[in-house]
Amino acid sequence: MNTKTYVDQHKDRFINELIDLLKIPSISADPAYKKDVIKTSEAIKTSLVKAGCDHVEICETPGYPIVYGEKIIDKNLPTVLVYGHYDVQPPDPVELWDSPPFEPVIKNTELHPDGAIFARGACDDKGQMYMHVKAMEYMTANNELPCNVKFMIEGEEEVGSESLGWFLERNREKLANDVILISDTGMIAKDVPSITTGLRGLSYVEVEVTGPNRDLHSGLYGGAVANPINILCDMIAQLHDENNHITIPGFYDKVEELSKEERAEMAKAPFSQEAYNKALDITAEHGEKGYTTNERNSIRPTLDVNGIWGGYTGEGAKTVIASKAFAKISMRLVPDQNWHEITELFQKHFESIAPASVKVKVNPHHGGTAYVTPIDSLGYRAASAAYEDTFGKTPIPQRSGGSIPIVALFEKELNSKSILMGFGLDSDAIHSPNEHFGIWNYLKGIETIPHFYKHFTAMSK
Repeated sequence: MNTKTYVDQHKDRFINELIDLLKIPSISADPAYKKDVIKTSEAIKTSLVKAGCDHVEICETPGYPIVYGEKIIDKNLPTVLVYGHYDVQPPDPVELWDSPPFEPVIKNTELHPDGAIFARGACDDKGQMYMHVKAMEYMTANNELPCNVKFMIEGEEEVGSESLGWFLERNREKLANDVILISDTGMIAKDVPSITTGLRGLSYVEVEVTGPNRDLHSGLYGGAVANPINILCDMIAQLHDENNHITIPGFYDKVEELSKEERAEMAKAPFSQEAYNKALDITAEHGEKGYTTNERNSIRPTLDVNGIWGGYTGEGAKTVIASKAFAKISMRLVPDQNWHEITELFQKHFESIAPASVKVKVNPHHGGTAYVTPIDSLGYRAASAAYEDTFGKTPIPQRSGGSIPIVALFEKELNSKSILMGFGLDSDAIHSPNEHFGIWNYLKGIETIPHFYKHFTAMSK
């Protein structure tokens, strides 16, 4: 039985199983959901057993557990290691969701006439991770598994994969593989398949600005004492110049500059600025001068404020000068930028631009290295052939603006290249209210993934 027929016969069950998984609020960033994160790991273990893995275990780490599964049919055959994560982002702000984030609903949309599942984690990454579990089910149920397969599904990706390095160092032999397969990215459009060949790195920090030793009455002290919120806003504004160029000294020293030829090749990917603006309900694009939208969000480094707070934010009015102000700031990095160095450069610069009237503290959170995979590798060619089988066209290599720091870690610890076969869309609202994943995309992923195994095994001979 071919993959499409099998998927068509079992699609209702595949959808319902994913919906059950999405009901569990596996929010790794919030300790209040610890039991739910653990419950999700147990559900993944059960799913892998049912899918045909001969050995599945929940591996303890210093943080949340990693679910490991394998089916070894012949040690002389290639081994594919599947990576995914079962934890999800916090759903905040919950009030902006059209339906509760952990009560999945299927809605028909203009882009998804076959329906899309709306829930936190629908696309990132429960839906895309679960495609691999169901692809495994197809291959084992129909005796179509052509090589060995291993699964490594973690529960801390959304908080920086803090325990993954620890796990890799201690399990190199167990995790030995010929290629790593990941679906935590997207494609250009439903009718334009693409393979992600580059990811940006990341440096994430939290800053704290302190003025007086307590909150003050704004009438008695206003104008005479530094207001930490005002100063924090001014300091943040200084981090970009009039061309939206980041002003941190040394920030661009190691940035990889693409040639005109490479930029021209990137520009061949179908893109409509008008449609982009319409989808986001914006009237004009914004970004670093001299670069296109697709260059700004993939091959250029960025600095963005992800959250800012301080003072009184409740109902009504409270005339107060806050003692402290805070912000969370992320910097997306490109090849050759070292996230540790960038974090140090940020800290030094941010402290240097603070006026003497306040104290500044920079707390680094987590980070990761940018990654680029060659398009002439065996894994890339196998993935390309798989998309050609099911989409009927050659996928476009595409650099992503997102970060999956563990990809560079895999190459360092396991000496393996990663292939990023994403089936999500930019419009899926990952990390945002109303996250969703098209049912067509979900089922197409299940249909396509087994073809990767077939082509990779054949090309490895």
